[in-house]
This record gives sequence, C-alpha cells and structure tokens, in this order.
Amino acid sequence: MKRLVIASIALLLGASLFAQNPVIKGLYSADPTARVFEGKVWLYPSHDIISPVEPERRWFCMEDYHVFSSEDLVNWTDHGVILDQKNVPWGNPEGYSMWAPDCVERNGKYYFYFPNATKAGRGFGIGVAIADSPAGPFVPEPEPIQGVNGIDPCVLLASDGNAYLFWGNGRCAKLDPSMTKLAEDNPKTTMKWGNREMEMVGVDCLKGLPNRQAEGPFAFEANGWFYLTYPYVQENTEVLGYAMSKNPMGPYEYKGIIMARSGNECWTNHHSFVQYKGQWYLFYHHNDYSPSFDKNRSVRIDKVRFNPDGTIEQVIPTFRGVGVTPASAQIQMDRYSAIYHVATGIDFLDPEKPFDGWFVHLGRTDCWVRYDEIDFGEAEPASVSFRYRAEKGAKVSLWLSDNDTLGTYELPASAGWKEFSAPLTSSTTGLKNLKLRVDEGGLDLDWVSFK
Repeated sequence: MKRLVIASIALLLGASLFAQNPVIKGLYSADPTARVFEGKVWLYPSHDIISPVEPERRWFCMEDYHVFSSEDLVNWTDHGVILDQKNVPWGNPEGYSMWAPDCVERNGKYYFYFPNATKAGRGFGIGVAIADSPAGPFVPEPEPIQGVNGIDPCVLLASDGNAYLFWGNGRCAKLDPSMTKLAEDNPKTTMKWGNREMEMVGVDCLKGLPNRQAEGPFAFEANGWFYLTYPYVQENTEVLGYAMSKNPMGPYEYKGIIMARSGNECWTNHHSFVQYKGQWYLFYHHNDYSPSFDKNRSVRIDKVRFNPDGTIEQVIPTFRGVGVTPASAQIQMDRYSAIYHVATGIDFLDPEKPFDGWFVHLGRTDCWVRYDEIDFGEAEPASVSFRYRAEKGAKVSLWLSDNDTLGTYELPASAGWKEFSAPLTSSTTGLKNLKLRVDEGGLDLDWVSFK
C-alpha cells in the first residue's frame, strides 16, 4: 500500500477509543444517518460490500442495512441486519441497490426510509419499513411511496408539526400523517422527460443553487433556521454544501461549503447532522479501509460548530474523530490529533486485512505524533507499554499537554512487531493530551497503553 507521507505540520483535532475515524470496523459503512432515540445515538448507514456478481461489478454494491448504537460515540454496538433486499416486496431481490437510508420516530413507531431498485426494472423507489424499536425488526410496506422516484431519502420532523420528505437532488414534499405516503396538498408541476410528460410532486429546493450532480439531501432545524445540506460535484469530486431558509420547503439561500473535496479523491461524500448532549456532530464517509476502490467506504464523525448568525463553520476531516480514550486502552497513535516532520506517515498493519488498522511511521529524530483527550482517571498509572518495531532500536519521550514529561524510554531493536513495557518515571491523572517524540533513531508505532 502507498504510504501517506505528511509533508508539513498537520493539525487534525478530535477524540475516541474505537471511535477514532473511521468508527465502524469489520464491515464497510457509508451514507450515515445519525438520530437520537432513547438517549442513545443510532446510526443507520448503507452497507458497501464487495460485489458477489460475476463478473464483479466495480460499482456501488449494497444488499442490506445494519443499525448501530452508542451512548458515548466511542463504543458502537452492531444490532445486525434490519432489512435485506430479499425481504422488500416491491424491490429487486438481486438489485444490490439499497443506498442511503434514514429513520425517524413518530407516535411511538420508528419509520425507516430506504431507496431500492424496483422489480419493474428501471429507476428507484423509496420504501418505508416500520418497527416498534430503533433496532427493529422493521417490516417493509408492500409498496413504495407513490409519486416519489429517486434515491437518498431524508425526513425532517419540523417545528410546524409536519413531516417533510427530501430525496434525490433536493426535491421536497410534505408527508401524510401516516408517514407512509405524500400529503394530498403538495404542489404539483409538469416536467418533460424525453418525449413524455411527468407530473412532479413537491418542490425543487436546490433550484438556482450550486447543484452539479447533487444528491443525498439532509435537512435539519436548528438556531431558528432550516438547513438543507447536500453533496454536489466540484471538480469531479463531491463536496458538502448547505443552504438556509425560514421555511422547510424553501426558498433556500446557499451559504457555502461544509466539507471540501477529499485529499485522495474519494468521489462521494454523504452525511447527516445530529445534536447529542449539547454538541453537534457531522457524520460522513470516506474510503479509509479501501484506498484503491472508493466504492467501499466507512463512516467518520467530527464536531460541528455554528457561527452566531447560524452559518456553519467548515469541518476539517480528522483521523482522531470524537470521544475520550481511557489511558488503559490501546491508544492508536496513527489516529493522531497532530503530527510533525517530513519523515512521518501512516500505513496498514496488513494490506490484506485493512480492518486491522494502521501504524504510524516515525522515521528519524525529532519526529513526533500527538493524540488528544486521553483520560488517565484518578489513579496514577505506574507503567507504559508500546507496540512497535525498530530495526536499530529507538529512544522516545512522552509529553503531556501541560509540557510535563512522563519520561524517556529506550526501545530495544526489533525487526518485527514487539511489545515492551517500562515503569513510568513520572505520572499524571485526569484528561490530558499525549505527545510521543523520537529522541534517537526511528520506529514504526502501533499503540501506546498505560497500566
């Protein structure tokens, strides 16, 4: 695998345990919709798979949906498959087209909205599956929502008491109180499609806004505004843009970019916003575990900040993600908050097993890597352990956010991966940032842990 060389100081801020970005291991996950139900964050992503169809389709391939939950955005529980393409009455059971979903709760029921290829052939329908719990089981309705053709549904439960369905490239229509069909009082327009005319329900909320190949609308309400956020193509790669309005169906005014194009040209991005315990978060995806094939993606999380006028600060993607890591965990320094020196980079531990994760290469004296928000608790740790390899050995020092040192350590030479422990020459408690600096030599580092 290509080593990702850091050519300058990179400041990537955030925090987590297994919630370093990406947050879901063991399977690919994309198009994440996050919702708060029952005091937890519930994550409803699509599920990228390697195509089982011969010859292999080098394209998006999705056959089912999983749901995950977390109370701390660090430890995630996989509740398993909640819907499979074989169980959708109106869908193509071999379509592999179960793209970006959403889920909302109303009147004690959970409504799961999903796109799927239809049995009839061309095009997508958007279906609804209903459950008594956010974890399911979800039972799909026998037919898709009539009058809706497209992908990427999002449902906004607005403060005016109505529910609004957004889909495709920014179309919006009011839902009926049943949540399974469109309301009767939606506006209708006639549109030409080739040689035939089609009746379009709802409104085009992205009309007049930057919207080249726009898709994946996610609408939410905050700060007295309605926000319509969406991916669109800029220089052949998707960015996340947004617009604001005082009305859920617009008109919306474009405000700018939430997240810029990815550095390694992952073609798509798709996202959601959620507020949890007073903090706003952006859920999005990237092809971290599949750098050579950007149709296998994984969910990331980073914090969101609003300006006093309600506009959104641009979010810089991080490896670090969100959450607090216990000092007793295996602290994955490759999911760094900051790193310095041209002789540093990250690479897979095993290119054939990408979900095993990465290591950080610290190639010479004065290289350093920093990992923020480690919880040392109330009891001072007595020892530190490293998993590393260094053919000629290395001397490293550990530093805390207040510039106190936890000591300097001689790591014996080892051509293969080795675990080494030593007593701490100093100690600490509470929430700290940790910097590891190379004082002599160089090494590859997998993790650090405290006991």
